[in-house]
Amino acid sequence: MSEPAGAPEAKASPHSCAVTIVTQTRIRPGQAEPFARWQEKIGQVIARSSGFLKQTVIPPSPPAQTDWVILQRFASADTAAAWLNSESRLSLLEEALPLLMGSDDVHIVTDDGPGVLPSPVSVVISTRIKPGHEEAYRAWEQRIAAAQSKSPGFQGYKFEPPIPNVQNDWLSILRFDSEANLQAWLNSPERLKLLEEADAFTEEFHTRIVRTGFDQWFPAGTVDRPAPPAWKQNMLVLLLLYPVVFLFGVFAQNPLLIEKAGLPFWLALFIGNIVSVILLNWLVPWASKRFDWWLRPSGRNSRLIDLAGTGLVIALYALCLIVFSQFP
Repeated sequence: MSEPAGAPEAKASPHSCAVTIVTQTRIRPGQAEPFARWQEKIGQVIARSSGFLKQTVIPPSPPAQTDWVILQRFASADTAAAWLNSESRLSLLEEALPLLMGSDDVHIVTDDGPGVLPSPVSVVISTRIKPGHEEAYRAWEQRIAAAQSKSPGFQGYKFEPPIPNVQNDWLSILRFDSEANLQAWLNSPERLKLLEEADAFTEEFHTRIVRTGFDQWFPAGTVDRPAPPAWKQNMLVLLLLYPVVFLFGVFAQNPLLIEKAGLPFWLALFIGNIVSVILLNWLVPWASKRFDWWLRPSGRNSRLIDLAGTGLVIALYALCLIVFSQFP
């Protein structure tokens, strides 16, 4: 990932809790494979870095998220800063410059709050304040935090002040349960009015969306193996959801809830959906372990594995349709 022009040298003060480096980067069209190879080199180097704990790679998920998001967790702010300033990292960044479009957003956040990524959908907002207006900005931030906490779908909030000689921007991370609810808040008249008030003390700010899906069911990305792409997650969820809904409808919803208990269809369907979601909480993690070879293939045969796994899932779809067609 590239560095903003004039980025200061990172020298963090001692910090006892773990921190996460959040990097959002955009690559040029057609450079996905070279970037993936470069990311493997980064993974090999960072794994030897002092204090390194874990790396999570979140691929783009257009149209909401067009950036690659890399989360690098370290034991302390000191070890994270040492990695950011290391010669090995800086030399690798020089290699990646031809692959990238624009500059990256790189931030450090502590791992002690509910706003740390990933989540169903998050927005990372970095703000640069005019000198001498910090108190006004803090007061404004409290007002907008109170407003956003009342927004439908709001799940968490993380606020980080600048870290001297590490990052100059104020950082906010908002978590929502869906992209629709997040966009509703971002475009709300209340927020737009608050943004107008902030013009007096704001030099610039950047907003980037991070979109993830089914994070509680599927394995997160690691240094060598990114998280499963959304289309594979969707295929596996459908493979499990269809038989659960069908079998519950045949053996419970129709004979018990509708015919015996006399519940209306809309209520019986709602109960069926509740049962299906609860069952998926166990079924999807179980199935994701069995399909991990396809969800996150590694090695030179990854394309062949993709085709084989996709064909297997489609064949299982067909098997379900054939079996269930025999039911009255």
